[in-house]
Amino acid sequence: MRKHWGGVLAVLGLAGALIFPVQPAMAATVPLTRCTFTPTPDNPAARPVLRPLPIAPTIGTVDVTYWFNYGPVTVRLNRAGAAPCAVHNMISLVAQRFYDHSQCWRLTNSTRLGVLQCGDIYEVEKGGPGYKFPDETDGTETYGRGTIAMGNQGPGTNGSEWFIVHSFAHIPTDYSVMGTVIRGMDVLDRIVAAGIIPSDRGPLDGSPAQPVKILRAAVTN
Repeated sequence: MRKHWGGVLAVLGLAGALIFPVQPAMAATVPLTRCTFTPTPDNPAARPVLRPLPIAPTIGTVDVTYWFNYGPVTVRLNRAGAAPCAVHNMISLVAQRFYDHSQCWRLTNSTRLGVLQCGDIYEVEKGGPGYKFPDETDGTETYGRGTIAMGNQGPGTNGSEWFIVHSFAHIPTDYSVMGTVIRGMDVLDRIVAAGIIPSDRGPLDGSPAQPVKILRAAVTN
């Protein structure tokens, strides 16, 4: 079941002009939710991508693997969770190879926040997909080790940015939780062990001391 819907979702995310490839009888039984992806002309796409279709399945899970220069990390995204539009968006960007050959610009390891932030093409919080979509949070979110969640620059500004928690994150419940790492936390640990370049955000909040690059990303189930 999971493998079948992973393929359908990848097709859903590729282009708004594509038709959802399900039979009418099947479509009637598929739980769906509507999503709103709003263009941001003042913040155009860092790489050419099409917006996802404005509907997302809310059933099952899908695995995505990011091949970093440190090794592979596989995350299991939960379409049946609280953030199906965020999951739908990530699958669309992965399918369009938005994250391939990109760099993760932020690493933190403080008593408040321990995350690796990726998805910005140019630098921290710069270089998105040319659109935004609302938060999917209800105040019960937790951000334990291995959590993958959307990053943002304020309410309703989700785009391509995301983070993985490598230790813990004592942060407000403002970030849509998509799933969790199922393989590769040792890769995150090696990235953290390599150190952080201090920034104006603090000595333990800056660029990774050794560049962290996403060589490619793909749906792997």
